Amino acid sequence: MGGTKKIIIIGAGAIGLSAGYYLEREGYDITILERSSRPEGCSFGNAGMIVPSHFIPLAAPGVIKKGIKWHFNPESPFHIKASADPELIKWLWKFYRSSSHKHVDNSISILSILNLASRDLFKEMSKTLDFGFESKGLLMVANTNRGLQEELETVKLAKKVGIITEVVTASEIEKLQPGIRFDVKGGVYFRQDANINPSLFMTKMSAWLHERGVKTEYGVSVTGFEAENGTIKSVITDKGLFNADEVIVAAGAWSPSITAKLGIKLPVVAGKGYSITVANPVKQLTIPSILSEGKVAITPFGNLLRFAGTMGLADSNDRIEKRRVKGMIKSIRSYMPDFNEVDLESLKIWVGLRPVSADGLPYIGRFKRYSNLLAATGHSMMGISLAPVTGRLLEEIVSDKTTLADLARLSPDRHS
Repeated sequence: MGGTKKIIIIGAGAIGLSAGYYLEREGYDITILERSSRPEGCSFGNAGMIVPSHFIPLAAPGVIKKGIKWHFNPESPFHIKASADPELIKWLWKFYRSSSHKHVDNSISILSILNLASRDLFKEMSKTLDFGFESKGLLMVANTNRGLQEELETVKLAKKVGIITEVVTASEIEKLQPGIRFDVKGGVYFRQDANINPSLFMTKMSAWLHERGVKTEYGVSVTGFEAENGTIKSVITDKGLFNADEVIVAAGAWSPSITAKLGIKLPVVAGKGYSITVANPVKQLTIPSILSEGKVAITPFGNLLRFAGTMGLADSNDRIEKRRVKGMIKSIRSYMPDFNEVDLESLKIWVGLRPVSADGLPYIGRFKRYSNLLAATGHSMMGISLAPVTGRLLEEIVSDKTTLADLARLSPDRHS
């Protein structure tokens, strides 16, 4: 058991709460510090997908070329905010260097292991916490021959890591999603995927931690650290000093600003995304789906239906770019003509910032520079999916246990 060891977790998103969950079960004294004044952020408005299907890292062959093409289309699902920031330029160079077949081959195993393990941990959690866990799988649907061919290439890679896939025709998709018309060429059914209601997950996790005495301080900004001989002694904030035996940086897209106070450059940029949630939709999906070419994720939560998409790299404000949202809505209608474009445009738009690493893999583990400083960030679109397994891994590291996966490829120092 953890005894009186003090753990400071910076960030109260899905990753931070999951770390608190597993560390609390070992008896550690935990305090979570959150910059926002109330529970909010990327963990609340996302698609809630648990995705063993996402075993290919974001940095992959063809991504840069596609990104350049999309950059000049204001309605595309991807763009990079123009900037002369040298750190962004360095990040882009690292991302470009990582977008190789070798990187994909070296990464698919660890990503599949993490996502499958996280799905099982979600299932275990759901026995005592009701956050809408469902294991109906995921449908990747394509509306062009080229898009379908890309999905079929993914099927070949899936076989290498034991991910179960089923190629489905357009008519089979409509049978799996009864009552909804699809204008598609076909797709792939990933039966091992699952989903949750992310807002419910965050609410239930927060309540569980509170009931067990875990302290969560909102509206707290980290301003510095007290360190001595490569060990952090305390976290300095605008609300006072917090002593620490271990410090976990799980601050999402803001993590680099935290580590910078210790002289550590962590290659993470913000990836802006949007979601729209429909209450009592006229047509409801049975199985969560992703529109392959349009990069839109769609998840049913009871009587709600959420559409989430776009990736705006280095776009670190919460301003809503309506052209991007309009492009997302147009894409939805091109696949599913039953949905009315005007109705979707009238709904409230949620915006959030994902933490995107320089190679599409998360940063999980200890930093070499400080013996008691750990990273838990850079999960890109898989923050919810990988939250439980990240929390479990952090507990194993802090407790000096053998970790359930080899973390060498996820080292926060790998780009130093």
